[in-house]
Amino acid sequence: MIVTLVGPLAQPEVLQALDLQGSPVDVPGTLLGGSRAGLGRTGWPVWRDGADCLAGMAVTPTPQMMRYAQVMGLGTHDVAGHRVMGIAGQGDGSDPWTSDPDRDALNAEIARQILAAGDGVDLAVLAGRLPMIGIWAASRIRATIMPISGQGVIAKRDPDAVHTIQQHQRFQGYFAVEERRLTHALHDGGTSTRMTREGFLMGDAVVMLPWDPVRDRVLIIEQFRFAPYLRGDRQPWQLEPIAGRVDAGETVEAAILREAREEAALQIETLLPCFNCYPSPGAVCEFLYQFVGIADLPDQVAGVHGLDTEAEDIRSHVMDRTRLSDLVDRGQIVNGPLATLSLWLDARVDRLRAELAGR
Repeated sequence: MIVTLVGPLAQPEVLQALDLQGSPVDVPGTLLGGSRAGLGRTGWPVWRDGADCLAGMAVTPTPQMMRYAQVMGLGTHDVAGHRVMGIAGQGDGSDPWTSDPDRDALNAEIARQILAAGDGVDLAVLAGRLPMIGIWAASRIRATIMPISGQGVIAKRDPDAVHTIQQHQRFQGYFAVEERRLTHALHDGGTSTRMTREGFLMGDAVVMLPWDPVRDRVLIIEQFRFAPYLRGDRQPWQLEPIAGRVDAGETVEAAILREAREEAALQIETLLPCFNCYPSPGAVCEFLYQFVGIADLPDQVAGVHGLDTEAEDIRSHVMDRTRLSDLVDRGQIVNGPLATLSLWLDARVDRLRAELAGR
Protein backbone atom coordinates (compact mmCIF):
# COMPACT_ATOMS: atom_id res chain seq x y z
CA MET A 1 0.00 0.00 0.00
CA ILE A 2 1.30 3.45 -0.94
CA VAL A 3 0.19 6.49 1.03
CA THR A 4 0.84 10.07 -0.03
CA LEU A 5 1.82 12.32 2.87
CA VAL A 6 1.13 16.03 2.54
CA GLY A 7 1.60 19.18 4.56
CA PRO A 8 3.03 18.65 8.07
CA LEU A 9 3.70 14.95 7.50
CA ALA A 10 5.68 15.51 4.28
CA GLN A 11 8.40 17.60 5.92
CA PRO A 12 11.92 16.05 5.96
CA GLU A 13 12.36 16.09 9.76
CA VAL A 14 9.01 14.38 10.32
CA LEU A 15 9.74 11.78 7.65
CA GLN A 16 13.06 11.02 9.33
CA ALA A 17 11.45 10.75 12.77
CA LEU A 18 8.96 8.20 11.40
CA ASP A 19 11.67 6.25 9.55
CA LEU A 20 10.13 7.00 6.16
CA GLN A 21 11.60 7.29 2.70
CA GLY A 22 9.54 8.12 -0.34
CA SER A 23 9.22 9.75 -3.71
CA PRO A 24 8.00 13.29 -4.40
CA VAL A 25 4.56 13.48 -5.96
CA ASP A 26 2.25 16.37 -6.87
CA VAL A 27 -1.31 16.34 -5.56
CA PRO A 28 -3.83 18.77 -7.11
CA GLY A 29 -5.34 21.24 -4.66
CA THR A 30 -4.48 23.49 -1.71
CA LEU A 31 -4.07 23.00 2.04
CA LEU A 32 -5.86 25.42 4.37
CA GLY A 33 -5.36 26.05 8.08
CA GLY A 34 -3.31 23.62 10.13
CA SER A 35 -1.10 26.09 12.01
CA ARG A 36 -1.18 23.76 15.05
CA ALA A 37 -1.11 20.48 13.16
CA GLY A 38 1.04 17.88 14.86
CA LEU A 39 0.52 19.23 18.37
CA GLY A 40 -2.58 17.10 18.93
CA ARG A 41 -5.39 15.15 17.34
CA THR A 42 -7.16 18.28 16.09
CA GLY A 43 -6.06 21.26 14.02
CA TRP A 44 -4.83 19.41 10.92
CA PRO A 45 -5.17 21.27 7.60
CA VAL A 46 -8.02 20.63 5.20
CA TRP A 47 -7.74 20.04 1.45
CA ARG A 48 -9.49 22.20 -1.13
CA ASP A 49 -9.73 21.38 -4.81
CA GLY A 50 -8.08 23.81 -7.17
CA ALA A 51 -5.56 24.42 -9.93
CA ASP A 52 -2.59 24.52 -7.55
CA CYS A 53 -0.51 21.46 -6.68
CA LEU A 54 0.65 20.19 -3.28
CA ALA A 55 4.12 18.74 -2.87
CA GLY A 56 3.53 15.33 -1.32
CA MET A 57 5.66 12.28 -0.54
CA ALA A 58 4.54 8.82 -1.66
CA VAL A 59 5.67 6.34 1.03
CA THR A 60 5.24 2.76 2.09
CA PRO A 61 3.90 2.96 5.66
CA THR A 62 6.21 1.82 8.46
CA PRO A 63 5.05 0.52 11.87
CA GLN A 64 6.30 3.81 13.34
CA MET A 65 4.16 5.82 10.93
CA MET A 66 1.05 3.75 11.63
CA ARG A 67 1.49 4.02 15.40
CA TYR A 68 1.95 7.78 15.13
CA ALA A 69 -1.11 8.06 12.87
CA GLN A 70 -3.25 6.07 15.31
CA VAL A 71 -2.20 8.25 18.25
CA MET A 72 -2.91 11.41 16.23
CA GLY A 73 -6.23 10.05 14.95
CA LEU A 74 -5.12 10.36 11.32
CA GLY A 75 -6.63 8.32 8.51
CA THR A 76 -6.36 8.41 4.75
CA HIS A 77 -8.53 10.42 2.36
CA ASP A 78 -9.05 9.85 -1.35
CA VAL A 79 -7.83 13.00 -3.09
CA ALA A 80 -7.53 13.17 -6.90
CA GLY A 81 -6.59 9.51 -7.17
CA HIS A 82 -4.19 9.59 -4.21
CA ARG A 83 -4.59 7.99 -0.79
CA VAL A 84 -3.61 11.05 1.25
CA MET A 85 -2.64 11.35 4.93
CA GLY A 86 -1.92 14.57 6.80
CA ILE A 87 -5.27 16.32 6.42
CA ALA A 88 -8.54 16.42 8.36
CA GLY A 89 -10.66 16.16 5.22
CA GLN A 90 -12.03 18.59 2.65
CA GLY A 91 -13.02 22.18 3.43
CA ASP A 92 -12.31 25.87 2.87
CA GLY A 93 -12.44 29.28 4.48
CA SER A 94 -9.02 29.49 6.15
CA ASP A 95 -5.53 30.76 5.41
CA PRO A 96 -3.26 28.60 3.23
CA TRP A 97 -1.09 26.15 5.13
CA THR A 98 2.65 26.97 5.03
CA SER A 99 5.66 25.11 6.33
CA ASP A 100 7.55 26.57 9.30
CA PRO A 101 11.00 25.22 10.32
CA ASP A 102 10.40 25.61 14.07
CA ARG A 103 7.00 23.94 13.88
CA ASP A 104 8.40 21.14 11.71
CA ALA A 105 11.16 20.51 14.26
CA LEU A 106 8.61 20.40 17.08
CA ASN A 107 6.35 18.02 15.15
CA ALA A 108 9.31 15.72 14.53
CA GLU A 109 10.29 15.70 18.20
CA ILE A 110 6.68 14.97 19.23
CA ALA A 111 6.73 12.02 16.81
CA ARG A 112 9.99 10.77 18.34
CA GLN A 113 8.57 11.03 21.86
CA ILE A 114 5.42 9.12 20.88
CA LEU A 115 7.60 6.31 19.56
CA ALA A 116 9.98 6.49 22.55
CA ALA A 117 7.10 5.63 24.88
CA GLY A 118 7.30 2.07 23.57
CA ASP A 119 4.92 -0.31 21.80
CA GLY A 120 3.52 -1.57 25.10
CA VAL A 121 1.83 1.73 25.96
CA ASP A 122 -1.86 1.86 25.09
CA LEU A 123 -2.63 4.17 22.17
CA ALA A 124 -5.46 5.85 24.08
CA VAL A 125 -3.03 6.69 26.90
CA LEU A 126 -0.63 8.31 24.45
CA ALA A 127 -3.44 10.21 22.75
CA GLY A 128 -4.56 11.57 26.12
CA ARG A 129 -0.99 12.59 26.93
CA LEU A 130 -0.42 14.55 23.71
CA PRO A 131 -0.48 18.01 25.42
CA MET A 132 2.21 16.90 27.88
CA ILE A 133 4.17 15.07 25.16
CA GLY A 134 4.21 18.35 23.24
CA ILE A 135 5.42 20.25 26.32
CA TRP A 136 8.19 17.69 26.86
CA ALA A 137 9.19 17.73 23.18
CA ALA A 138 9.44 21.53 23.16
CA SER A 139 11.53 21.37 26.34
CA ARG A 140 14.00 19.01 24.68
CA ILE A 141 14.35 21.37 21.72
CA ARG A 142 15.00 24.37 23.98
CA ALA A 143 17.65 22.33 25.83
CA THR A 144 19.62 21.86 22.61
CA ILE A 145 19.84 25.59 21.86
CA MET A 146 20.30 27.09 25.32
CA PRO A 147 23.77 28.40 26.28
CA ILE A 148 26.11 25.74 27.67
CA SER A 149 26.47 26.24 31.42
CA GLY A 150 29.66 26.04 33.47
CA GLN A 151 31.98 27.00 30.62
CA GLY A 152 35.52 27.50 31.88
CA VAL A 153 34.79 25.36 34.95
CA ILE A 154 33.25 22.11 33.68
CA ALA A 155 35.55 20.07 31.45
CA LYS A 156 34.51 19.79 27.81
CA ARG A 157 33.34 16.26 27.00
CA ASP A 158 32.66 14.33 23.81
CA PRO A 159 29.05 13.92 22.60
CA ASP A 160 29.25 10.20 23.50
CA ALA A 161 30.31 10.85 27.10
CA VAL A 162 26.96 9.36 28.19
CA HIS A 163 25.92 6.04 26.68
CA THR A 164 22.35 4.75 27.04
CA ILE A 165 22.19 0.96 27.03
CA GLN A 166 18.45 0.57 27.52
CA GLN A 167 15.50 2.87 28.12
CA HIS A 168 11.89 2.33 29.10
CA GLN A 169 9.06 4.60 30.23
CA ARG A 170 7.83 2.93 33.41
CA PHE A 171 4.83 5.21 33.96
CA GLN A 172 2.55 7.18 31.68
CA GLY A 173 0.05 9.58 33.26
CA TYR A 174 -0.18 13.37 33.20
CA PHE A 175 3.57 13.16 33.73
CA ALA A 176 5.80 10.21 32.87
CA VAL A 177 8.75 8.40 34.45
CA GLU A 178 11.58 7.15 32.27
CA GLU A 179 14.11 4.55 33.36
CA ARG A 180 17.50 4.20 31.67
CA ARG A 181 20.48 1.92 32.06
CA LEU A 182 23.56 3.91 31.18
CA THR A 183 27.25 4.61 31.64
CA HIS A 184 29.08 7.94 31.62
CA ALA A 185 32.61 9.28 31.45
CA LEU A 186 34.48 9.62 34.77
CA HIS A 187 36.39 12.70 35.96
CA ASP A 188 39.68 10.76 36.20
CA GLY A 189 39.19 8.98 32.87
CA GLY A 190 37.51 5.75 31.93
CA THR A 191 33.85 4.87 32.12
CA SER A 192 31.48 4.33 35.02
CA THR A 193 29.90 1.00 35.82
CA ARG A 194 26.40 0.40 34.44
CA MET A 195 23.79 2.21 36.50
CA THR A 196 20.00 2.52 36.49
CA ARG A 197 18.45 5.97 36.83
CA GLU A 198 14.87 7.23 36.75
CA GLY A 199 13.74 10.66 35.58
CA PHE A 200 10.44 12.43 36.15
CA LEU A 201 9.46 13.88 32.73
CA MET A 202 7.77 17.23 33.37
CA GLY A 203 8.81 19.78 30.77
CA ASP A 204 9.85 23.43 31.09
CA ALA A 205 8.00 25.87 33.31
CA VAL A 206 7.88 29.62 33.88
CA VAL A 207 7.70 31.49 37.19
CA MET A 208 7.26 35.17 37.92
CA LEU A 209 7.14 37.51 40.91
CA PRO A 210 4.98 40.56 40.04
CA TRP A 211 6.42 43.79 41.48
CA ASP A 212 5.03 47.32 41.61
CA PRO A 213 8.14 49.55 41.84
CA VAL A 214 6.07 52.67 42.63
CA ARG A 215 4.32 51.18 45.67
CA ASP A 216 7.21 48.72 46.26
CA ARG A 217 4.72 45.86 46.49
CA VAL A 218 4.69 42.29 45.24
CA LEU A 219 1.93 39.82 44.46
CA ILE A 220 2.16 36.19 45.51
CA ILE A 221 -0.38 33.40 45.19
CA GLU A 222 -1.65 30.66 47.50
CA GLN A 223 -2.93 27.26 46.43
CA PHE A 224 -3.17 23.64 47.56
CA ARG A 225 -0.20 21.52 46.51
CA PHE A 226 -0.38 17.74 46.36
CA ALA A 227 3.34 17.01 46.88
CA PRO A 228 3.62 18.70 50.32
CA TYR A 229 0.35 16.99 51.29
CA LEU A 230 1.75 13.63 50.17
CA ARG A 231 4.90 14.27 52.22
CA GLY A 232 2.82 14.89 55.31
CA ASP A 233 3.41 18.64 55.51
CA ARG A 234 0.88 20.16 57.91
CA GLN A 235 0.58 23.15 55.55
CA PRO A 236 -0.10 21.89 52.01
CA TRP A 237 -1.42 25.33 50.99
CA GLN A 238 1.69 27.01 49.65
CA LEU A 239 2.74 30.61 49.03
CA GLU A 240 4.22 30.75 45.53
CA PRO A 241 5.06 32.95 42.56
CA ILE A 242 2.84 32.83 39.49
CA ALA A 243 3.90 29.76 37.52
CA GLY A 244 2.94 27.24 34.87
CA ARG A 245 4.05 24.95 32.05
CA VAL A 246 5.21 26.28 28.67
CA ASP A 247 2.78 24.80 26.14
CA ALA A 248 4.03 23.32 22.88
CA GLY A 249 4.45 26.05 20.27
CA GLU A 250 4.47 28.79 22.94
CA THR A 251 7.36 31.07 23.91
CA VAL A 252 8.38 31.30 27.56
CA GLU A 253 7.39 34.98 27.59
CA ALA A 254 3.92 34.27 26.20
CA ALA A 255 3.51 31.45 28.71
CA ILE A 256 4.18 33.58 31.80
CA LEU A 257 1.96 36.42 30.56
CA ARG A 258 -0.83 33.88 30.02
CA GLU A 259 -0.32 32.44 33.50
CA ALA A 260 -0.48 35.93 35.02
CA ARG A 261 -3.90 36.43 33.44
CA GLU A 262 -5.16 32.97 34.43
CA GLU A 263 -3.85 32.84 38.01
CA ALA A 264 -4.19 36.48 39.07
CA ALA A 265 -6.16 38.35 36.35
CA LEU A 266 -3.01 40.46 36.09
CA GLN A 267 -1.63 42.46 33.16
CA ILE A 268 2.16 42.68 33.17
CA GLU A 269 3.74 45.86 31.80
CA THR A 270 7.36 44.67 31.52
CA LEU A 271 9.14 41.35 31.99
CA LEU A 272 12.55 41.35 33.65
CA PRO A 273 14.41 38.06 33.04
CA CYS A 274 16.11 36.78 36.18
CA PHE A 275 17.98 33.47 36.18
CA ASN A 276 17.01 30.06 34.83
CA CYS A 277 17.65 26.79 36.62
CA TYR A 278 17.00 23.10 37.24
CA PRO A 279 15.22 22.99 40.65
CA SER A 280 16.10 19.34 41.35
CA PRO A 281 18.35 17.90 38.62
CA GLY A 282 18.97 14.56 40.35
CA ALA A 283 15.73 13.11 39.02
CA VAL A 284 13.34 15.89 37.93
CA CYS A 285 13.58 16.86 34.23
CA GLU A 286 12.15 20.34 34.80
CA PHE A 287 13.80 23.62 33.81
CA LEU A 288 12.54 26.95 35.15
CA TYR A 289 12.53 30.26 33.30
CA GLN A 290 12.20 32.96 35.97
CA PHE A 291 11.04 36.56 35.75
CA VAL A 292 10.11 39.61 37.78
CA GLY A 293 7.08 41.25 36.19
CA ILE A 294 6.40 44.98 36.47
CA ALA A 295 2.72 45.54 37.32
CA ASP A 296 0.29 47.97 38.90
CA LEU A 297 -0.66 46.45 42.28
CA PRO A 298 -3.36 48.43 44.15
CA ASP A 299 -5.20 46.76 47.05
CA GLN A 300 -8.13 45.63 44.90
CA VAL A 301 -5.97 43.49 42.60
CA ALA A 302 -5.97 40.67 45.18
CA GLY A 303 -8.64 37.99 44.81
CA VAL A 304 -9.43 34.37 43.95
CA HIS A 305 -8.70 33.21 40.41
CA GLY A 306 -7.73 30.17 38.34
CA LEU A 307 -9.16 28.04 35.55
CA ASP A 308 -12.12 25.80 36.36
CA THR A 309 -10.99 23.46 33.57
CA GLU A 310 -7.77 22.82 35.52
CA ALA A 311 -9.47 22.67 38.96
CA GLU A 312 -7.48 25.73 40.05
CA ASP A 313 -8.41 27.54 43.26
CA ILE A 314 -5.83 30.33 43.59
CA ARG A 315 -5.85 33.23 46.04
CA SER A 316 -3.56 36.19 45.38
CA HIS A 317 -1.98 38.29 48.12
CA VAL A 318 -0.55 41.78 47.71
CA MET A 319 2.08 42.84 50.24
CA ASP A 320 5.04 45.16 50.68
CA ARG A 321 8.22 43.75 49.19
CA THR A 322 9.92 44.06 52.58
CA ARG A 323 7.22 41.87 54.17
CA LEU A 324 7.96 39.10 51.67
CA SER A 325 11.67 39.54 52.46
CA ASP A 326 10.87 39.12 56.15
CA LEU A 327 8.84 35.98 55.48
CA VAL A 328 11.82 34.55 53.60
CA ASP A 329 14.19 35.45 56.43
CA ARG A 330 11.92 33.78 59.01
CA GLY A 331 11.66 30.55 57.02
CA GLN A 332 7.96 31.10 56.27
CA ILE A 333 8.48 30.72 52.51
CA VAL A 334 9.24 27.09 51.64
CA ASN A 335 8.67 27.43 47.89
CA GLY A 336 12.16 27.58 46.35
CA PRO A 337 11.43 29.78 43.32
CA LEU A 338 9.55 32.34 45.44
CA ALA A 339 12.35 32.57 48.00
CA THR A 340 15.08 32.95 45.37
CA LEU A 341 13.12 35.50 43.33
CA SER A 342 12.56 37.54 46.49
CA LEU A 343 16.30 37.47 47.23
CA TRP A 344 17.11 38.30 43.60
CA LEU A 345 14.80 41.33 43.63
CA ASP A 346 16.05 42.59 47.01
CA ALA A 347 19.65 42.51 45.79
CA ARG A 348 18.85 44.63 42.72
CA VAL A 349 15.89 46.78 43.74
CA ASP A 350 17.66 50.17 43.63
CA ARG A 351 19.36 49.45 40.31
CA LEU A 352 16.13 48.18 38.76
CA ARG A 353 14.22 51.28 39.88
CA ALA A 354 16.84 53.49 38.26
CA GLU A 355 16.77 51.49 35.02
CA LEU A 356 12.97 51.57 34.86
CA ALA A 357 12.92 55.32 35.52
CA GLY A 358 15.31 55.83 32.62
CA ARG A 359 13.12 54.04 30.09
